[in-house]
Amino acid sequence: MRFGIVILPQDPWAEARQKWMRAEEFGFDHAWTYDHLSWRTLADQPWHATIPTLTAAAAQTERIRLGTFVTSPNFRQPVPFAKDIATLDDISGGRFLLGVGSGGTGFDAFVLGGRELSPRERHERFAEFVTGLDTLLRHEEPGSGGISFDGDWFSAVNARMVGRPAQQPRVPFVIAANGPKGLRLAVTHGAGWVTTGADGVEGDEWWRSARDLVKRMEDVAVAEGRDPASVDRYLSLDSGGQFSLESIDAFEDYVGRASALGFTDVISHWPRADGIYAGDEAVLEHVAARLDGLRS
Repeated sequence: MRFGIVILPQDPWAEARQKWMRAEEFGFDHAWTYDHLSWRTLADQPWHATIPTLTAAAAQTERIRLGTFVTSPNFRQPVPFAKDIATLDDISGGRFLLGVGSGGTGFDAFVLGGRELSPRERHERFAEFVTGLDTLLRHEEPGSGGISFDGDWFSAVNARMVGRPAQQPRVPFVIAANGPKGLRLAVTHGAGWVTTGADGVEGDEWWRSARDLVKRMEDVAVAEGRDPASVDRYLSLDSGGQFSLESIDAFEDYVGRASALGFTDVISHWPRADGIYAGDEAVLEHVAARLDGLRS
């Protein structure tokens, strides 16, 4: 089992810097931040930009992997975003993980003045976004004249990347998906798959949904000719009406249940002072001291 922590981009860097450094010191395998322009109940609170935050975190750490949890096409265009990602991956020494999803229907979906999309349109845009990033992040061949593609949602005309990818063949994708089309995209393009379980359910029903989603992902992988064991499986533990760092016992229970379902990675949120993900940082410190024992 590998362990991840989400650090929401809310604190001034003088304070946030300490959290990213401590995440590495605590022994977490990966650390993430949300890729939103604002988010739900925290929309009226400070919210910093994703790529500068992760770039600063890369400069302050050496080992821990860093990622977006998750980016989406709601306000991103593949060409400039691929350049940002490739540069960040270079700065981090090849430690970046691209968490990517279809994009929700909240603030980020409309802040640029876009219309409301149907579920089918959102998936089609998502598929173009992922395939465009897949092409761009492999970088162009020397003398090729750049990278071009023309889709219904995104286009590129002789786009240029800089240098060679820090990771081969490109940055790993961790793709968020629950439905069959999204899962097909995940097993086709993803090094990993991430889920928050089914929406609108809690407790044991949520855990059953996580179990069912693992089976669904495995079936799709087999149908697409991929060994399901080759797909890393990430579970956000702070869904389904629970907060994994509410206590040490809760965290260990949730990790055990996730492991039994076949997840390879779990992700928790750094405790906040109040509101969503509210908790005591002392619990985080105690949990960190037990990570090595929980990895087996």
